[in-house]
Order: sequence, then structure tokens, then C-alpha cells
Amino acid sequence: MTEFAEVKTADLLGAALDWAVAIAEGWESDRPQDGQLKMPWLSIDLRVVAGADRMVHPANRFNPSTDWSQGGPLIEKYRIDFAQYADQVEAFSQIRSPGSKGGTYLIAACRAIVASVLGETVSVPKELLL
Repeated sequence: MTEFAEVKTADLLGAALDWAVAIAEGWESDRPQDGQLKMPWLSIDLRVVAGADRMVHPANRFNPSTDWSQGGPLIEKYRIDFAQYADQVEAFSQIRSPGSKGGTYLIAACRAIVASVLGETVSVPKELLL
């Protein structure tokens, strides 16, 4: 059974951030006990975002926080604007207002998406936390 932890959206990174984006995008818990998510047309489990490449082909991974081919369309969908600072990027959704910072454009955008849909704190599977 998967245990969940409350995490500030501003602190999400890596697999936990990718998982939260999937939830924000409407993916549902298919089997909450093991963290499996589903869309009407596909299923994804924790191994996909956690990076167990030996079990899941890399082309099937959902990593919008590091993959422009996945994160780019989300930036367009949520109409994300950016502000560049010395060491960080801040992203703002034109659809929903919370701004979020990150070390890259994709991380900032993904945090802004999660914050705008799910709020400033989210519950994520503990095994996805760094």
C-alpha cells in the first residue's frame, strides 16, 4: 500500500512533481494502494515517473518537468508566462493566478500548473519524494 505525504507545491521536484502534474491534468488513481494512475486511454504506474527504466520503456515515461515535448504543450494549454531572475525562473498561469518558481522553465511551469489546479500543498506518494 502506498503511503502519501503532504508537500508544498513549491518544493515538488522530479518524479513527485511529474506525478502531481499528472493528477492536475485529470489522471485518476486507478489503484490508490500502489499509486497507479489512469487516463481513459492509458494507465501509468509509479515506475513510469519514478524511472524504473528496466520495467518501463523510456518513451512511455511522463516527465513534463524535464521533457519539452511533454511540458511544452502544457505551457501552451495553461498559457504560462515567465519572468527570469538571476538564478530562478518564475511562471504564472494566465488562466489561474498563482506564480511558482523553479530552477528551469519546465520546473517553474509544472509547479505553477500544480499550484493553480491543486493548491499550495499536495499529497504525493512517499516513494516519489527525493
